[in-house]
Amino acid sequence: MFRKVLVANRGEIAVRVMRACEELGVRTVAVYSEADKHAGHVRYADEAYNVGPARAADSYLDQDAILEAARKADADAIHPGYGFMAENARFAARVEDSECTWIGPPAEAMERLGEKTKARKVMQGAGVPVVPGTTDPVEDPSEVEAFGEEHGYPIAIKAEGGGGGRGMKIVESPDEIEEQFAAAKREGEAYFDNDSVYLERFLEAPRHIEVQIVADHHGNVRHLGERDCSLQRRHQKVVEEGPSPALSDDLRERIGDAARTGVGETDYTNAGTVEFLVEDGEFYFLEVNTRIQVEHPVTEEITGIDIVKEQLRVAAGEEIGFAQADVDIEGHAMEFRINAENAARDFAPATGRLETYDPPGGIGVRVDDAVRQGDDIGGDYDSMIAKLIVSAGDRDECLARAERALREFDIQGFHTVIPFHRLMVTDEQFTAGTHTTNYLDEELDPERIERAVERWGPDEAEADDEDETVTEREFTVEVNGKRFDVELEERGAPAIPTGGGDGGGGGGLSRPDAATEDDEESVAPGEGEQIHAEMQGTILSVEVAAGDEVAPGDVVLVLEAMKMENDIVAENGGTVTEVLVGEGESVDMGDPLIVLE
Repeated sequence: MFRKVLVANRGEIAVRVMRACEELGVRTVAVYSEADKHAGHVRYADEAYNVGPARAADSYLDQDAILEAARKADADAIHPGYGFMAENARFAARVEDSECTWIGPPAEAMERLGEKTKARKVMQGAGVPVVPGTTDPVEDPSEVEAFGEEHGYPIAIKAEGGGGGRGMKIVESPDEIEEQFAAAKREGEAYFDNDSVYLERFLEAPRHIEVQIVADHHGNVRHLGERDCSLQRRHQKVVEEGPSPALSDDLRERIGDAARTGVGETDYTNAGTVEFLVEDGEFYFLEVNTRIQVEHPVTEEITGIDIVKEQLRVAAGEEIGFAQADVDIEGHAMEFRINAENAARDFAPATGRLETYDPPGGIGVRVDDAVRQGDDIGGDYDSMIAKLIVSAGDRDECLARAERALREFDIQGFHTVIPFHRLMVTDEQFTAGTHTTNYLDEELDPERIERAVERWGPDEAEADDEDETVTEREFTVEVNGKRFDVELEERGAPAIPTGGGDGGGGGGLSRPDAATEDDEESVAPGEGEQIHAEMQGTILSVEVAAGDEVAPGDVVLVLEAMKMENDIVAENGGTVTEVLVGEGESVDMGDPLIVLE
Protein backbone atom coordinates (compact mmCIF):
# COMPACT_ATOMS: atom_id res chain seq x y z
CA MET A 1 0.00 0.00 0.00
CA PHE A 2 1.06 3.60 -0.54
CA ARG A 3 2.82 5.72 2.03
CA LYS A 4 1.45 9.17 1.08
CA VAL A 5 -1.22 10.14 -1.47
CA LEU A 6 -1.68 13.59 -2.98
CA VAL A 7 -5.31 14.29 -3.88
CA ALA A 8 -5.35 16.52 -6.97
CA ASN A 9 -8.80 17.93 -6.28
CA ARG A 10 -10.84 19.91 -3.78
CA GLY A 11 -14.04 19.87 -1.77
CA GLU A 12 -16.03 16.84 -0.73
CA ILE A 13 -14.38 14.37 -3.13
CA ALA A 14 -10.94 15.29 -1.81
CA VAL A 15 -12.12 14.64 1.74
CA ARG A 16 -13.81 11.41 0.63
CA VAL A 17 -10.53 10.10 -0.79
CA MET A 18 -8.57 11.26 2.25
CA ARG A 19 -10.91 9.40 4.59
CA ALA A 20 -10.35 6.17 2.69
CA CYS A 21 -6.61 6.77 2.82
CA GLU A 22 -6.72 7.38 6.56
CA GLU A 23 -8.54 4.09 7.15
CA LEU A 24 -5.83 2.30 5.17
CA GLY A 25 -3.05 3.99 7.14
CA VAL A 26 -2.00 6.28 4.27
CA ARG A 27 -1.01 9.92 4.86
CA THR A 28 -2.66 12.59 2.69
CA VAL A 29 -1.61 15.75 0.86
CA ALA A 30 -4.02 18.49 -0.29
CA VAL A 31 -3.50 21.07 -2.99
CA TYR A 32 -5.41 24.34 -2.96
CA SER A 33 -5.87 27.61 -4.79
CA GLU A 34 -5.84 31.06 -3.22
CA ALA A 35 -9.65 30.90 -3.07
CA ASP A 36 -9.49 27.63 -1.12
CA LYS A 37 -6.91 28.64 1.45
CA HIS A 38 -9.30 27.83 4.31
CA ALA A 39 -11.29 25.08 2.59
CA GLY A 40 -12.41 21.88 4.24
CA HIS A 41 -10.15 19.56 2.27
CA VAL A 42 -7.17 21.69 3.28
CA ARG A 43 -8.16 21.47 6.92
CA TYR A 44 -8.55 17.70 6.70
CA ALA A 45 -5.28 16.75 4.99
CA ASP A 46 -2.06 15.93 6.81
CA GLU A 47 -0.31 18.64 4.77
CA ALA A 48 -1.29 21.08 2.03
CA TYR A 49 0.36 23.04 -0.78
CA ASN A 50 -0.69 26.17 -2.65
CA VAL A 51 -0.83 25.58 -6.42
CA GLY A 52 -1.94 28.97 -7.69
CA PRO A 53 -4.70 31.60 -7.96
CA ALA A 54 -8.44 31.01 -7.88
CA ARG A 55 -8.85 30.43 -11.61
CA ALA A 56 -8.89 26.65 -12.06
CA ALA A 57 -6.73 26.82 -15.21
CA ASP A 58 -4.00 28.44 -13.13
CA SER A 59 -4.21 26.10 -10.14
CA TYR A 60 -6.15 22.82 -10.12
CA LEU A 61 -5.54 22.39 -13.86
CA ASP A 62 -1.87 23.41 -13.71
CA GLN A 63 -0.12 20.08 -14.24
CA ASP A 64 3.34 21.42 -13.42
CA ALA A 65 2.12 22.90 -10.14
CA ILE A 66 0.41 19.65 -9.10
CA LEU A 67 3.46 17.54 -9.91
CA GLU A 68 5.75 19.98 -8.13
CA ALA A 69 3.53 19.79 -5.03
CA ALA A 70 3.77 15.99 -5.14
CA ARG A 71 7.56 16.25 -5.38
CA LYS A 72 7.75 18.67 -2.45
CA ALA A 73 5.48 16.47 -0.35
CA ASP A 74 7.37 13.30 -1.30
CA ALA A 75 4.06 11.66 -2.22
CA ASP A 76 4.21 8.24 -3.86
CA ALA A 77 0.74 8.34 -5.50
CA ILE A 78 -1.75 10.84 -6.92
CA HIS A 79 -5.53 10.46 -6.83
CA PRO A 80 -7.39 12.85 -9.18
CA GLY A 81 -10.90 12.62 -7.72
CA TYR A 82 -13.47 13.65 -10.34
CA GLY A 83 -13.50 16.70 -12.59
CA PHE A 84 -10.43 18.86 -13.18
CA MET A 85 -7.72 16.46 -14.46
CA ALA A 86 -9.39 13.17 -13.52
CA GLU A 87 -9.96 12.26 -17.18
CA ASN A 88 -6.90 13.99 -18.63
CA ALA A 89 -4.85 11.23 -20.25
CA ARG A 90 -1.87 13.54 -20.76
CA PHE A 91 -1.70 14.29 -17.07
CA ALA A 92 -2.10 10.61 -16.21
CA ALA A 93 0.83 9.82 -18.52
CA ARG A 94 2.98 12.47 -16.84
CA VAL A 95 2.19 10.98 -13.43
CA GLU A 96 3.05 7.50 -14.72
CA ASP A 97 6.38 8.86 -15.97
CA SER A 98 7.11 10.42 -12.59
CA GLU A 99 7.99 8.72 -9.32
CA CYS A 100 4.29 8.67 -8.37
CA THR A 101 1.64 6.03 -9.07
CA TRP A 102 -1.51 7.19 -10.86
CA ILE A 103 -4.61 6.06 -8.96
CA GLY A 104 -6.80 5.57 -11.97
CA PRO A 105 -6.89 3.82 -15.34
CA PRO A 106 -3.71 3.70 -17.45
CA ALA A 107 -3.25 6.74 -19.66
CA GLU A 108 -3.54 4.57 -22.77
CA ALA A 109 -6.90 3.16 -21.67
CA MET A 110 -8.07 6.66 -20.78
CA GLU A 111 -7.09 7.79 -24.27
CA ARG A 112 -9.14 5.01 -25.84
CA LEU A 113 -12.20 5.34 -23.64
CA GLY A 114 -12.08 8.86 -22.24
CA GLU A 115 -12.29 10.52 -25.64
CA LYS A 116 -15.82 9.76 -26.70
CA THR A 117 -15.27 9.06 -30.40
CA LYS A 118 -12.59 6.49 -29.64
CA ALA A 119 -14.81 4.92 -26.98
CA ARG A 120 -17.63 4.56 -29.50
CA LYS A 121 -15.28 2.68 -31.86
CA VAL A 122 -14.15 0.36 -29.05
CA MET A 123 -17.71 -0.42 -27.97
CA GLN A 124 -18.89 -1.01 -31.51
CA GLY A 125 -16.00 -3.43 -31.93
CA ALA A 126 -17.08 -5.26 -28.77
CA GLY A 127 -20.63 -5.62 -30.06
CA VAL A 128 -22.17 -3.05 -27.71
CA PRO A 129 -25.00 -1.02 -29.34
CA VAL A 130 -24.26 2.70 -29.72
CA VAL A 131 -26.37 5.78 -30.49
CA PRO A 132 -26.01 6.87 -34.15
CA GLY A 133 -23.22 9.43 -34.33
CA THR A 134 -19.72 10.26 -35.54
CA THR A 135 -16.68 8.17 -34.64
CA ASP A 136 -14.27 11.00 -35.45
CA PRO A 137 -14.21 14.60 -34.20
CA VAL A 138 -16.03 17.19 -36.33
CA GLU A 139 -14.11 20.27 -37.33
CA ASP A 140 -16.64 22.50 -39.02
CA PRO A 141 -20.31 23.48 -38.59
CA SER A 142 -21.00 22.21 -42.10
CA GLU A 143 -20.42 18.66 -40.83
CA VAL A 144 -23.17 19.19 -38.26
CA GLU A 145 -25.53 20.31 -41.00
CA ALA A 146 -24.71 17.24 -43.12
CA PHE A 147 -25.30 14.97 -40.09
CA GLY A 148 -28.67 16.60 -39.51
CA GLU A 149 -29.70 16.05 -43.11
CA GLU A 150 -28.88 12.34 -42.78
CA HIS A 151 -30.12 11.57 -39.25
CA GLY A 152 -32.53 14.40 -38.48
CA TYR A 153 -32.82 16.71 -35.46
CA PRO A 154 -32.23 17.25 -32.58
CA ILE A 155 -28.46 16.67 -32.57
CA ALA A 156 -26.15 16.59 -29.55
CA ILE A 157 -22.79 18.33 -30.05
CA LYS A 158 -20.56 16.93 -27.32
CA ALA A 159 -17.05 17.76 -26.12
CA GLU A 160 -14.75 14.74 -26.38
CA GLY A 161 -13.44 15.28 -22.88
CA GLY A 162 -16.78 16.35 -21.47
CA GLY A 163 -19.12 14.88 -18.93
CA GLY A 164 -21.96 15.78 -16.58
CA GLY A 165 -23.68 17.78 -19.31
CA ARG A 166 -20.80 20.22 -19.60
CA GLY A 167 -19.53 20.68 -23.10
CA MET A 168 -22.81 19.38 -24.58
CA LYS A 169 -25.13 21.53 -26.68
CA ILE A 170 -28.39 20.51 -28.33
CA VAL A 171 -29.17 21.68 -31.86
CA GLU A 172 -32.88 21.73 -32.66
CA SER A 173 -32.63 23.23 -36.16
CA PRO A 174 -30.00 24.27 -38.73
CA ASP A 175 -30.04 27.94 -37.68
CA GLU A 176 -28.68 26.98 -34.23
CA ILE A 177 -25.65 25.07 -35.53
CA GLU A 178 -22.97 27.76 -35.57
CA GLU A 179 -23.81 29.17 -32.13
CA GLN A 180 -24.04 25.78 -30.41
CA PHE A 181 -20.97 24.40 -32.19
CA ALA A 182 -18.88 27.33 -30.94
CA ALA A 183 -20.31 27.04 -27.41
CA ALA A 184 -19.55 23.30 -27.17
CA LYS A 185 -15.96 23.84 -28.31
CA ARG A 186 -15.55 26.76 -25.91
CA GLU A 187 -16.78 24.76 -22.92
CA GLY A 188 -14.61 21.79 -23.88
CA GLU A 189 -11.53 23.99 -23.94
CA ALA A 190 -12.43 25.83 -20.73
CA TYR A 191 -13.33 22.82 -18.58
CA PHE A 192 -11.45 19.88 -20.11
CA ASP A 193 -8.54 21.49 -22.01
CA ASN A 194 -9.85 19.82 -25.19
CA ASP A 195 -12.00 21.63 -27.75
CA SER A 196 -12.66 18.55 -29.94
CA VAL A 197 -16.36 17.75 -30.38
CA TYR A 198 -18.39 14.92 -31.90
CA LEU A 199 -22.04 14.37 -32.82
CA GLU A 200 -24.83 12.07 -31.70
CA ARG A 201 -28.46 11.75 -32.58
CA PHE A 202 -30.17 13.15 -29.50
CA LEU A 203 -32.67 10.73 -27.93
CA GLU A 204 -35.53 12.86 -26.67
CA ALA A 205 -37.00 10.82 -23.78
CA PRO A 206 -34.52 8.19 -22.56
CA ARG A 207 -33.56 6.85 -19.15
CA HIS A 208 -29.94 7.44 -18.19
CA ILE A 209 -28.44 4.24 -16.76
CA GLU A 210 -24.82 3.77 -15.72
CA VAL A 211 -22.92 0.69 -14.57
CA GLN A 212 -20.13 0.91 -11.98
CA ILE A 213 -17.13 -1.25 -12.85
CA VAL A 214 -13.82 -2.08 -11.14
CA ALA A 215 -10.95 -3.85 -12.93
CA ASP A 216 -7.54 -4.93 -11.63
CA HIS A 217 -4.12 -5.72 -13.13
CA HIS A 218 -4.80 -9.46 -12.92
CA GLY A 219 -7.51 -9.60 -15.60
CA ASN A 220 -10.51 -9.35 -13.27
CA VAL A 221 -13.41 -7.07 -14.21
CA ARG A 222 -16.40 -6.68 -11.90
CA HIS A 223 -19.57 -4.66 -12.26
CA LEU A 224 -21.30 -3.40 -9.12
CA GLY A 225 -24.79 -2.95 -10.49
CA GLU A 226 -26.40 0.07 -12.08
CA ARG A 227 -27.44 3.54 -11.07
CA ASP A 228 -30.35 5.46 -12.56
CA CYS A 229 -29.43 9.10 -13.24
CA SER A 230 -32.51 10.08 -15.23
CA LEU A 231 -33.54 13.04 -13.07
CA GLN A 232 -31.50 15.72 -14.80
CA ARG A 233 -31.62 19.41 -15.48
CA ARG A 234 -29.97 20.64 -18.65
CA HIS A 235 -28.26 17.25 -18.95
CA GLN A 236 -26.69 17.49 -15.49
CA LYS A 237 -27.60 14.90 -12.91
CA VAL A 238 -29.60 16.13 -9.93
CA VAL A 239 -30.68 12.95 -8.13
CA GLU A 240 -29.17 9.50 -8.64
CA GLU A 241 -30.48 6.18 -7.36
CA GLY A 242 -29.81 2.48 -7.46
CA PRO A 243 -31.03 0.07 -8.52
CA SER A 244 -33.04 1.56 -11.40
CA PRO A 245 -36.82 1.35 -10.96
CA ALA A 246 -37.19 1.14 -14.76
CA LEU A 247 -35.18 -1.96 -15.71
CA SER A 248 -36.45 -5.50 -16.04
CA ASP A 249 -34.19 -8.26 -14.71
CA ASP A 250 -33.34 -9.28 -18.28
CA LEU A 251 -32.42 -5.76 -19.38
CA ARG A 252 -30.42 -5.21 -16.19
CA GLU A 253 -28.37 -8.36 -16.87
CA ARG A 254 -27.77 -7.43 -20.52
CA ILE A 255 -26.58 -3.95 -19.64
CA GLY A 256 -24.25 -5.23 -16.90
CA ASP A 257 -22.75 -7.83 -19.25
CA ALA A 258 -22.27 -5.21 -21.99
CA ALA A 259 -20.39 -2.95 -19.57
CA ARG A 260 -18.05 -5.75 -18.48
CA THR A 261 -17.46 -6.92 -22.03
CA GLY A 262 -16.71 -3.47 -23.38
CA VAL A 263 -14.30 -2.56 -20.61
CA GLY A 264 -12.64 -5.99 -20.82
CA GLU A 265 -11.60 -5.24 -24.41
CA THR A 266 -9.45 -2.26 -23.44
CA ASP A 267 -6.94 -3.43 -20.78
CA TYR A 268 -8.74 -1.04 -18.43
CA THR A 269 -7.91 -1.07 -14.73
CA ASN A 270 -9.25 0.75 -11.68
CA ALA A 271 -12.77 2.20 -11.26
CA GLY A 272 -14.93 3.53 -14.06
CA THR A 273 -18.50 3.95 -15.17
CA VAL A 274 -20.09 2.80 -18.42
CA GLU A 275 -23.11 4.96 -19.27
CA PHE A 276 -26.10 3.95 -21.38
CA LEU A 277 -29.31 5.49 -22.65
CA VAL A 278 -32.40 3.28 -22.46
CA GLU A 279 -35.48 3.93 -24.58
CA ASP A 280 -38.35 1.67 -25.62
CA GLY A 281 -36.72 -1.40 -24.08
CA GLU A 282 -33.43 -0.96 -25.96
CA PHE A 283 -30.12 0.34 -24.61
CA TYR A 284 -27.33 2.28 -26.30
CA PHE A 285 -23.78 2.96 -25.17
CA LEU A 286 -23.27 6.62 -24.28
CA GLU A 287 -19.77 7.01 -22.83
CA VAL A 288 -17.23 5.74 -20.33
CA ASN A 289 -16.24 7.93 -17.41
CA THR A 290 -12.67 6.90 -16.63
CA ARG A 291 -12.80 8.04 -13.01
CA ILE A 292 -14.74 7.87 -9.79
CA GLN A 293 -18.23 9.38 -10.17
CA VAL A 294 -19.95 12.01 -8.03
CA GLU A 295 -22.71 9.47 -7.37
CA HIS A 296 -20.47 6.52 -6.42
CA PRO A 297 -21.87 6.48 -2.83
CA VAL A 298 -25.17 5.12 -4.16
CA THR A 299 -23.39 1.94 -5.23
CA GLU A 300 -21.41 1.77 -2.00
CA GLU A 301 -24.61 1.86 0.03
CA ILE A 302 -26.33 -0.99 -1.84
CA THR A 303 -23.26 -3.24 -2.21
CA GLY A 304 -21.26 -2.51 0.94
CA ILE A 305 -18.12 -2.07 -1.22
CA ASP A 306 -15.88 0.95 -0.61
CA ILE A 307 -15.07 1.95 -4.20
CA VAL A 308 -12.34 4.44 -3.27
CA LYS A 309 -10.51 1.81 -1.23
CA GLU A 310 -10.79 -0.54 -4.21
CA GLN A 311 -9.19 2.17 -6.34
CA LEU A 312 -6.28 2.43 -3.92
CA ARG A 313 -5.84 -1.33 -3.66
CA VAL A 314 -5.96 -1.89 -7.42
CA ALA A 315 -3.46 0.92 -8.05
CA ALA A 316 -1.16 -0.67 -5.47
CA GLY A 317 -1.25 -3.91 -7.50
CA GLU A 318 -3.62 -5.92 -5.36
CA GLU A 319 -6.15 -8.31 -6.84
CA ILE A 320 -9.88 -7.66 -6.45
CA GLY A 321 -10.94 -9.65 -3.41
CA PHE A 322 -14.44 -10.65 -4.51
CA ALA A 323 -16.01 -12.56 -7.42
CA GLN A 324 -18.83 -11.24 -9.58
CA ALA A 325 -21.18 -13.71 -7.90
CA ASP A 326 -20.30 -12.16 -4.54
CA VAL A 327 -21.73 -8.78 -5.52
CA ASP A 328 -25.17 -8.56 -3.91
CA ILE A 329 -27.48 -5.60 -4.43
CA GLU A 330 -29.38 -5.02 -1.20
CA GLY A 331 -32.05 -2.38 -0.66
CA HIS A 332 -32.21 0.99 -2.36
CA ALA A 333 -30.17 4.19 -2.19
CA MET A 334 -30.52 7.75 -3.49
CA GLU A 335 -28.09 10.65 -3.69
CA PHE A 336 -29.21 14.29 -3.57
CA ARG A 337 -26.72 16.90 -4.70
CA ILE A 338 -26.91 19.85 -2.32
CA ASN A 339 -26.03 22.75 -4.62
CA ALA A 340 -25.77 26.42 -3.73
CA GLU A 341 -28.44 27.47 -6.21
CA ASN A 342 -31.77 29.24 -6.12
CA ALA A 343 -34.18 26.83 -7.82
CA ALA A 344 -36.84 29.54 -8.07
CA ARG A 345 -34.53 31.67 -10.23
CA ASP A 346 -33.78 29.02 -12.82
CA PHE A 347 -31.24 27.45 -10.45
CA ALA A 348 -29.05 30.55 -10.45
CA PRO A 349 -25.83 30.08 -8.44
CA ALA A 350 -25.97 31.45 -4.90
CA THR A 351 -23.11 32.62 -2.72
CA GLY A 352 -22.73 33.72 0.88
CA ARG A 353 -21.73 32.59 4.33
CA LEU A 354 -22.96 29.37 5.91
CA GLU A 355 -24.69 31.08 8.82
CA THR A 356 -26.21 27.71 9.76
CA TYR A 357 -25.00 24.31 8.62
CA ASP A 358 -26.79 21.48 10.39
CA PRO A 359 -26.85 18.26 8.33
CA PRO A 360 -29.24 15.39 9.10
CA GLY A 361 -28.43 12.07 10.74
CA GLY A 362 -30.03 8.82 11.78
CA ILE A 363 -30.13 5.34 10.31
CA GLY A 364 -29.52 5.13 6.58
CA VAL A 365 -28.37 8.77 6.25
CA ARG A 366 -24.90 9.72 4.98
CA VAL A 367 -23.57 13.20 4.20
CA ASP A 368 -20.39 13.71 2.16
CA ASP A 369 -19.14 17.28 2.49
CA ALA A 370 -16.15 19.46 3.22
CA VAL A 371 -17.77 22.51 4.79
CA ARG A 372 -18.60 23.74 8.24
CA GLN A 373 -20.73 26.48 9.71
CA GLY A 374 -19.15 29.89 9.11
CA ASP A 375 -17.51 28.98 5.80
CA ASP A 376 -17.91 31.36 2.87
CA ILE A 377 -19.26 29.88 -0.36
CA GLY A 378 -18.07 31.78 -3.41
CA GLY A 379 -18.55 31.26 -7.11
CA ASP A 380 -15.14 30.14 -8.28
CA TYR A 381 -15.97 26.45 -8.67
CA ASP A 382 -18.82 23.98 -8.85
CA SER A 383 -21.97 24.86 -6.91
CA MET A 384 -22.19 21.55 -5.01
CA ILE A 385 -21.44 21.97 -1.31
CA ALA A 386 -22.53 18.54 -0.07
CA LYS A 387 -24.15 15.24 -1.03
CA LEU A 388 -26.96 13.62 0.93
CA ILE A 389 -27.07 9.85 0.47
CA VAL A 390 -30.04 7.94 1.85
CA SER A 391 -30.40 4.14 1.91
CA ALA A 392 -33.20 1.81 3.00
CA GLY A 393 -34.68 -1.63 2.49
CA ASP A 394 -36.66 -0.66 -0.60
CA ARG A 395 -37.44 2.39 -2.75
CA ASP A 396 -40.58 3.41 -0.85
CA GLU A 397 -38.76 3.41 2.47
CA CYS A 398 -35.85 5.24 0.85
CA LEU A 399 -38.18 8.01 -0.36
CA ALA A 400 -39.74 8.36 3.10
CA ARG A 401 -36.30 8.48 4.74
CA ALA A 402 -35.11 11.02 2.19
CA GLU A 403 -38.11 13.24 2.91
CA ARG A 404 -37.26 13.12 6.62
CA ALA A 405 -33.53 13.79 6.07
CA LEU A 406 -34.12 16.70 3.70
CA ARG A 407 -36.51 18.25 6.22
CA GLU A 408 -33.78 17.99 8.87
CA PHE A 409 -31.04 19.45 6.63
CA ASP A 410 -30.80 23.08 7.80
CA ILE A 411 -28.67 25.49 5.74
CA GLN A 412 -29.02 29.24 6.28
CA GLY A 413 -27.18 32.13 4.67
CA PHE A 414 -28.04 31.57 1.02
CA HIS A 415 -30.28 29.48 -1.20
CA THR A 416 -29.71 25.78 -1.86
CA VAL A 417 -31.66 23.21 -3.86
CA ILE A 418 -33.00 21.48 -0.74
CA PRO A 419 -36.55 22.85 -1.34
CA PHE A 420 -36.44 21.42 -4.87
CA HIS A 421 -35.39 18.01 -3.53
CA ARG A 422 -38.19 18.11 -0.96
CA LEU A 423 -40.60 18.70 -3.83
CA MET A 424 -39.15 15.81 -5.82
CA VAL A 425 -39.45 13.15 -3.11
CA THR A 426 -43.21 13.77 -3.08
CA ASP A 427 -43.59 14.33 -6.84
CA GLU A 428 -45.97 11.83 -8.39
CA GLN A 429 -43.89 11.08 -11.48
CA PHE A 430 -40.58 10.75 -9.64
CA THR A 431 -41.99 8.62 -6.85
CA ALA A 432 -43.58 6.36 -9.47
CA GLY A 433 -40.20 6.03 -11.18
CA THR A 434 -41.62 6.95 -14.60
CA HIS A 435 -39.57 10.12 -15.21
CA THR A 436 -37.11 10.46 -18.09
CA THR A 437 -34.15 12.76 -18.67
CA ASN A 438 -36.36 15.55 -20.04
CA TYR A 439 -38.87 15.59 -17.16
CA LEU A 440 -37.44 18.61 -15.33
CA ASP A 441 -36.76 20.70 -18.42
CA GLU A 442 -39.96 20.02 -20.33
CA GLU A 443 -42.71 18.70 -18.04
CA LEU A 444 -42.37 19.93 -14.46
CA ASP A 445 -44.31 23.16 -13.82
CA PRO A 446 -41.79 25.87 -12.74
CA GLU A 447 -44.42 27.39 -10.45
CA ARG A 448 -44.28 24.26 -8.29
CA ILE A 449 -40.55 24.88 -7.78
CA GLU A 450 -41.18 28.54 -6.91
CA ARG A 451 -43.77 27.56 -4.32
CA ALA A 452 -41.39 24.97 -2.82
CA VAL A 453 -38.63 27.57 -2.46
CA GLU A 454 -41.06 30.05 -0.92
CA ARG A 455 -42.19 27.43 1.57
CA TRP A 456 -38.89 25.74 2.42
CA GLY A 457 -36.19 28.24 1.42
CA PRO A 458 -33.71 29.85 3.83
CA ASP A 459 -34.87 32.22 6.54
CA GLU A 460 -34.64 35.89 5.62
CA ALA A 461 -33.14 36.89 8.95
CA GLU A 462 -31.75 40.40 9.26
CA ALA A 463 -28.01 40.57 9.58
CA ASP A 464 -26.57 41.69 12.87
CA ASP A 465 -24.56 44.80 12.13
CA GLU A 466 -22.94 44.98 15.54
CA ASP A 467 -19.18 44.56 15.60
CA GLU A 468 -17.90 41.42 17.25
CA THR A 469 -14.82 41.43 19.40
CA VAL A 470 -12.44 38.79 18.11
CA THR A 471 -10.18 37.29 20.75
CA GLU A 472 -8.86 34.34 18.77
CA ARG A 473 -7.63 34.51 15.21
CA GLU A 474 -6.35 31.95 12.78
CA PHE A 475 -3.64 32.85 10.32
CA THR A 476 -2.29 30.90 7.41
CA VAL A 477 1.44 31.05 6.71
CA GLU A 478 3.03 29.63 3.62
CA VAL A 479 6.65 28.59 3.58
CA ASN A 480 7.96 27.36 0.23
CA GLY A 481 4.35 26.91 -0.88
CA LYS A 482 3.49 24.62 2.05
CA ARG A 483 0.60 25.66 4.28
CA PHE A 484 0.86 26.09 8.06
CA ASP A 485 -1.89 27.21 10.46
CA VAL A 486 -1.06 29.66 13.24
CA GLU A 487 -3.47 30.57 16.05
CA LEU A 488 -3.13 33.91 17.83
CA GLU A 489 -5.08 35.10 20.89
CA GLU A 490 -5.58 38.86 21.08
CA ARG A 491 -7.76 40.67 23.62
CA GLY A 492 -9.75 43.82 22.92
CA ALA A 493 -9.07 43.76 19.19
CA PRO A 494 -11.62 44.82 16.56
CA ALA A 495 -13.18 42.14 14.42
CA ILE A 496 -11.52 41.33 11.10
CA PRO A 497 -13.20 39.13 8.51
CA THR A 498 -11.28 35.88 8.17
CA GLY A 499 -13.03 34.69 5.05
CA GLY A 500 -13.30 30.97 5.73
CA GLY A 501 -13.16 28.83 2.62
CA ASP A 502 -15.72 26.42 1.36
CA GLY A 503 -14.21 23.12 0.25
CA GLY A 504 -17.50 22.00 -1.20
CA GLY A 505 -18.85 24.00 -4.03
CA GLY A 506 -17.51 27.55 -3.72
CA GLY A 507 -14.59 29.02 -1.94
CA GLY A 508 -13.04 32.45 -1.89
CA LEU A 509 -12.28 34.94 0.83
CA SER A 510 -14.79 37.54 1.92
CA ARG A 511 -13.95 41.07 0.85
CA PRO A 512 -13.85 43.99 3.34
CA ASP A 513 -16.56 46.56 2.79
CA ALA A 514 -14.22 49.51 3.04
CA ALA A 515 -13.39 51.24 -0.24
CA THR A 516 -9.94 50.60 -1.68
CA GLU A 517 -7.75 52.87 -3.75
CA ASP A 518 -8.94 50.99 -6.84
CA ASP A 519 -12.56 51.62 -5.84
CA GLU A 520 -11.94 55.39 -5.67
CA GLU A 521 -10.45 55.43 -9.16
CA SER A 522 -13.16 53.31 -10.79
CA VAL A 523 -15.45 54.97 -13.32
CA ALA A 524 -19.15 55.01 -12.52
CA PRO A 525 -21.48 53.84 -15.27
CA GLY A 526 -23.43 56.48 -17.15
CA GLU A 527 -27.14 57.18 -16.97
CA GLY A 528 -29.59 54.80 -18.59
CA GLU A 529 -30.99 51.35 -18.00
CA GLN A 530 -28.29 49.11 -16.54
CA ILE A 531 -28.05 45.36 -17.00
CA HIS A 532 -26.49 43.87 -13.86
CA ALA A 533 -24.79 40.57 -13.10
CA GLU A 534 -27.28 38.23 -11.43
CA MET A 535 -24.46 36.08 -10.07
CA GLN A 536 -20.73 36.07 -9.47
CA GLY A 537 -18.74 34.76 -12.42
CA THR A 538 -16.47 35.39 -15.39
CA ILE A 539 -17.37 37.07 -18.67
CA LEU A 540 -16.97 34.49 -21.46
CA SER A 541 -18.05 36.70 -24.35
CA VAL A 542 -19.56 40.12 -25.02
CA GLU A 543 -22.14 40.00 -27.81
CA VAL A 544 -22.79 43.74 -28.23
CA ALA A 545 -20.85 46.98 -28.67
CA ALA A 546 -21.64 50.63 -28.02
CA GLY A 547 -24.15 51.87 -30.59
CA ASP A 548 -25.79 48.47 -31.18
CA GLU A 549 -29.57 48.22 -31.13
CA VAL A 550 -30.95 45.35 -29.01
CA ALA A 551 -34.46 43.96 -28.70
CA PRO A 552 -36.06 42.51 -25.55
CA GLY A 553 -34.65 39.04 -24.93
CA ASP A 554 -31.47 39.57 -26.96
CA VAL A 555 -28.31 38.05 -25.48
CA VAL A 556 -25.85 40.82 -24.63
CA LEU A 557 -23.12 38.71 -23.03
CA VAL A 558 -22.35 35.22 -21.73
CA LEU A 559 -21.38 34.80 -18.08
CA GLU A 560 -19.74 31.64 -16.73
CA ALA A 561 -20.63 30.84 -13.14
CA MET A 562 -19.86 27.59 -11.36
CA LYS A 563 -19.01 25.81 -14.63
CA MET A 564 -22.29 26.81 -16.30
CA GLU A 565 -22.70 29.23 -19.20
CA ASN A 566 -25.47 31.76 -18.55
CA ASP A 567 -26.92 34.03 -21.24
CA ILE A 568 -27.44 37.57 -19.94
CA VAL A 569 -30.31 39.13 -21.86
CA ALA A 570 -31.82 42.59 -22.20
CA GLU A 571 -35.24 42.73 -20.57
CA ASN A 572 -36.12 45.82 -22.59
CA GLY A 573 -34.90 46.99 -25.97
CA GLY A 574 -32.73 50.01 -26.62
CA THR A 575 -29.37 51.32 -27.79
CA VAL A 576 -26.15 50.17 -26.09
CA THR A 577 -24.41 53.28 -24.77
CA GLU A 578 -21.72 51.59 -22.65
CA VAL A 579 -20.15 48.16 -22.30
CA LEU A 580 -18.60 48.11 -18.83
CA VAL A 581 -16.91 44.69 -18.92
CA GLY A 582 -14.69 42.69 -21.24
CA GLU A 583 -14.06 39.02 -22.00
CA GLY A 584 -12.25 37.24 -19.18
CA GLU A 585 -13.17 39.78 -16.47
CA SER A 586 -14.56 38.61 -13.13
CA VAL A 587 -17.75 40.21 -11.85
CA ASP A 588 -19.71 40.07 -8.61
CA MET A 589 -23.46 39.78 -8.20
CA GLY A 590 -25.02 43.20 -8.82
CA ASP A 591 -22.13 44.63 -10.86
CA PRO A 592 -23.29 46.77 -13.82
CA LEU A 593 -22.43 45.18 -17.17
CA ILE A 594 -24.22 47.04 -19.96
CA VAL A 595 -25.95 50.45 -20.15
CA LEU A 596 -28.90 50.91 -22.53
CA GLU A 597 -30.66 54.07 -23.59
